[in-house]
Amino acid sequence: MNDTKTKYRTVAQLRTPSHFREYQKRIGIELPFDEVMQIGEAAPLAQPYYLKDGFRIGNRFCTHPMEGWDGTSDGLPTEQTFRRWRHFGQSGAKLVWGGEAAAVRPDGRANPNQLMIVEDNLPAFVSLRQTLIEAHSEAFQNTSDILIGLQLTHSGRFARPNRKDKLEPLIAYHHPYLDKKFGIAADYPVISDRELETLAGEFVTAAALAAEAGFQFVDVKHCHGYLGHELLSAYTRPGDFGGSFENRTRFLRLVTTGIRKQVPSLRIGVRLSAFDGLPYEKDTATGVGTPAVPYEYRFAFGANPQDARQLALDETRRFLDLLVELGIELVNLTAGSPYYNPHIQRPAFFPPSDGYLPPEDPLVGVARQIEAAAQLKAHAPDLLIVGTAYSYLQEWLPFVAQHAVRTGSVDFVGIGRMLLSYWDLPADVLAGRPLDRKRICRTFSDCTTAPRQGLVSGCYPLDPYYKDLPQPVKK
Repeated sequence: MNDTKTKYRTVAQLRTPSHFREYQKRIGIELPFDEVMQIGEAAPLAQPYYLKDGFRIGNRFCTHPMEGWDGTSDGLPTEQTFRRWRHFGQSGAKLVWGGEAAAVRPDGRANPNQLMIVEDNLPAFVSLRQTLIEAHSEAFQNTSDILIGLQLTHSGRFARPNRKDKLEPLIAYHHPYLDKKFGIAADYPVISDRELETLAGEFVTAAALAAEAGFQFVDVKHCHGYLGHELLSAYTRPGDFGGSFENRTRFLRLVTTGIRKQVPSLRIGVRLSAFDGLPYEKDTATGVGTPAVPYEYRFAFGANPQDARQLALDETRRFLDLLVELGIELVNLTAGSPYYNPHIQRPAFFPPSDGYLPPEDPLVGVARQIEAAAQLKAHAPDLLIVGTAYSYLQEWLPFVAQHAVRTGSVDFVGIGRMLLSYWDLPADVLAGRPLDRKRICRTFSDCTTAPRQGLVSGCYPLDPYYKDLPQPVKK
């Protein structure tokens, strides 16, 4: 029988600084935090950030992009999508990283209701962005210092463009474990070099549409096991897009060159899984996640191939150096994948319905991401670095966030799933208001379970909009 509930303490139980500090010591981590929150114009989280071209971003909160499950079959936003984007505007964050992932073509969607940035959908993206801007203006008046991007994606190995229960993968190489786990045959075709060149062109076309819709930057997604990220681990792939570091980053360079040529004024960002790890699976006896492959594992970008439980950030640093060479200033750091090691990617006490119980205290995963971001910021001080994994901190989020920004460990604190239930948390923190404990995300993982059960995106436990639906809307 699993003893997770007695082995690990929930964050809500760590009521005082001494409790929080002592528990960190008990589980063997260091997660520095400030004991007193600063408010007003001098507060660290309220400080503006200036890009190299002089653009002023008004504070240090960032909304993360989240994959939507409530669009139409044509990739258009619905009222529920517009509601979420209004909340992004009301959040108080001055950096909006993509809003959510938008596929660049139909076969790139991770679900049949994901947004898609194509010519026919352009007016809807104009409206979506305008909705966010208007909500921000109503709440905070000033919109001159908010930077809004759109995340461009192809879901690659994890594409489900037509049915939520049917993978239609586009793979960069054959993976000995993931192929087996997801039922990909040994003779299943791998995307060719020529097809990758074509797809890079489609990313450029999507970027031009995003610019026309008014977005100030695009994120060329390289995280969470999707195509851009999988290419970084294509060590065994032959040809121009595999093997060497130069080849494995060729796709990014093609997209960047194309955007610079077609829409030179558009900023470019990259959301990057700074490190990956071993794939995990549920232990049938305990329900706890356990490594599904030997520790010696060669497919984890940013991890030690001799023991992928250990980070090895040399190639990640090299990737950041490449971004500097390409003139890409905006970087959002995350880790792992929700499909094969979610406890690394998104630490949570409660797993989704198809997941596994955490094999480590989730605070260990939070500390791992925050420390990695600090190391990478120290390596590349001129890049704007957004950090991830803060939502699990719950009541302690502001205190850890302030310390990280104040000490220069990271430039922006990125928040994702927390915003589904408590979308104006950044505004409350910046104003010095007490947190609304009833709206704090407790990582029940229903925001993942619900879509995987065929329901629309949302926080069912804490957002009355979803709790009060007479019947959950299925798509």
